[in-house]
Formats: sequence, structure tokens, C-alpha cells
Amino acid sequence: MTTPTQLPDGYVHNLHEVHEVLRAEGPVHETRLPHGLKVWVVTRYDEAKTALTDPRLAKDTAELGRLLEIHAPEGRRALDESLSEHMLNMDPPGHTRLRKLVTKAFTARRVELMRPRVEEISAELIAKLNDGDVVDLLEVFAFPLPITVICELLGIPIDNREEFRDWTNRLLTFGTTEDVQAAGAAMAGFLYQHVSKVQAAEPDDTFFSALVHATESGDRLSTEELVSMAFLLLVAGHETTVNLIGNAVFQLLKNPGQLQILKDKPELIAASAEEFLRLEGPINHATFRYTKEPVELGGVTVPADEIVVVSLASANRDPERYENPDQLDVTRSAQGHVAFGHGIHFCLGAPLARLEFDVAMTQLLARFPNLALAAEPTTLTWRDSTLIHGLHTLPVRLA
Repeated sequence: MTTPTQLPDGYVHNLHEVHEVLRAEGPVHETRLPHGLKVWVVTRYDEAKTALTDPRLAKDTAELGRLLEIHAPEGRRALDESLSEHMLNMDPPGHTRLRKLVTKAFTARRVELMRPRVEEISAELIAKLNDGDVVDLLEVFAFPLPITVICELLGIPIDNREEFRDWTNRLLTFGTTEDVQAAGAAMAGFLYQHVSKVQAAEPDDTFFSALVHATESGDRLSTEELVSMAFLLLVAGHETTVNLIGNAVFQLLKNPGQLQILKDKPELIAASAEEFLRLEGPINHATFRYTKEPVELGGVTVPADEIVVVSLASANRDPERYENPDQLDVTRSAQGHVAFGHGIHFCLGAPLARLEFDVAMTQLLARFPNLALAAEPTTLTWRDSTLIHGLHTLPVRLA
């Protein structure tokens, strides 16, 4: 037996350097994540796309829980089960059923109709900022914009947003099992109460009411499924966009030539989202899969009952797919990136994240064209998560 490669403790702070080494050595690696979990990491683009669509790489909450007990050094970090029964943790036919029901409430038309409200929220946040101020852009803009949008979608009072941020951070970063369970239990309890209220109320034209009352051939989401779906939408619905906006601004302020292109041609901002998603996407690894049987990827055989993670961040910088992959080029055609996944688990909220990015970056650069970093780039640190890829803070000077 080979000894798994131990990813360094500073992995999340040197993500791209570690990935470059791994890609050069091969497409698939038996590794231990910084907190000790043994997994197989897929690092190259072609193998990543294959893995994301291979039905032999399965998703099932109960089975993954069993494998986490085996492969984690101290057993699994259990999440409240009531938060786990969503479509991201399921394969067909369960996934097909849930996705069909949710898609009825989350259409592209409904997302586009949200543009005026997203523009209004963004403008209100920017109106509170003043030239010359030094602020944490994540705190004053990148976080409150998407959390306000998703809270309104779910019909959740915005007053609870700081609680959600705390719970989410504890669930997604390296913490103790007890801390993860406590945060999960607190969020589950809140969401159960909220779902019960919406179920008891008369249907209206809001998104979450449509989701609660959506039917397909007489089928509808159960209370447990609604709680898990609300959890998925709440966490994914703001974390992805917070980090997309924050990472994009960070990259632009380190690349003034690219910033100037977008200031000169703001009509390029919407399309530039794809390059930021490729270069410094908000998600590092796709969520866990496991092998139902031995699976060969890129000439490497992964045995049955192994946990597999696809490194979206590494695949998106594969030089076999993208020329000069470590360089920001806002005019690049970055289509085909896997920042939102690929296949049946492609991110349902991608249109909303793109809409929020377009609105946020357009308004921010128009109001503060001379925005600048207020700290040396090398002093900024990344959150301690192998799933989420985002900064702790983003200090900027507004101008």
C-alpha cells in the first residue's frame, strides 16, 4: 500500500502552488486533507469533468457518513441529518425528483425578474460608503448584498443574517465536531420553525412559498426536504457570491491593467465573471463523492469505498485546458470552467450568482473608480476551509 500524500497545514493559503505540483505529478492523488481525512483528489481538467459525471462516483448521505467514520482520523464530523437531505447529497432518482420540484420555483425568468431589487439593494449599500474611507469590503458590501437577497427569497428576516453567517462559518471551516454539530442544530431548529410558518400560510408569489407549495404530478417536498433545501439555498446562495465578488475585486486590484479594461468597457463586466470564476473561484473542492466500485481515472484506479474530491480550483488552472492559466485576462473566453460544477449537480443558483456579480461590480466600479487595496496582498489570508475559497477580510480604500 502507498502512503497518502499529506496536504500541508497551510494548504488553503497556498492553494494554487500545491495544485500546480499535484497536477504535474498526475491527475489523481491519494491524499490526507489538513484535518486528516483520507481522500482521493482529482486535479486535472479532463479527469475532473469525467469524475463529475461518472455515476460510479456516488452521493448518499448515509453511505458517506459510514465512510467518514472509516477514513477520518477521529470519526466523522456529523452534520445535523435534517440539513443533509437535499439534492446536492443525492443521486437519481431522488436527485431528479428534488431538482424537478425546485426548478419549478427557480426558473431563469424568476431570477431575471430579481434584477431591479438586486440593483436597489446594491445601491443602498454603496450609498452608505464614502470616498476616503478604509473598509472591509466583504463586511460592508460583498456579504450583505447576497445574504439580503437570499433572505428575501426565503422570506427570512434580515435581522438573522449575522446568526446565519456565524453558523455557516462554523459549518464550513476547520472546527471541532461539537462546534459543527452545535451550529447545525441551531440552524436546523431555526429553519424548521420557518418552514412550518410558510406551510401554514396561504400561498403567495414569493420564491419560498412557491417552493413550499410546488407540486409535480401530485408530489411535493416534505418538511424535512424543505428544511434541507432551505439550508442548501441559504448557505450556497450567499457563500458563493460573497467569495465571487471578494475574490474578483482582490484580483482586479492586484492587476490594474485588467481593472482599467473593465472601467473603460463596463459592458464586459458580466462576461468577465467567467474568468474570475475560473481563476479564483469561490469553491475549491466539489462536495464529497464515493466510489461504489473500483474506478479508473486518468490511468489511476481508485478502489471501492473511497472518498473522492474533485478540485475545481485546480482543474480551472490546468494548462492543458487554458493558456497562461495563472494570469487574469478579463477578455478571455473562459467558458467551460467547472467553478459551478458539471453534470446533474451543476449549481442551480449559478444564474443568480452571475446576476449579483454583474450588478455589484458594475455599481462598485462606477461609484469608486479609484478603489485600491488598503493592505499588502501578501498579508491577506484565506479562510480555513477546503470547500470554500474566500478571504477572511478585504481591506480597501474607497475613492
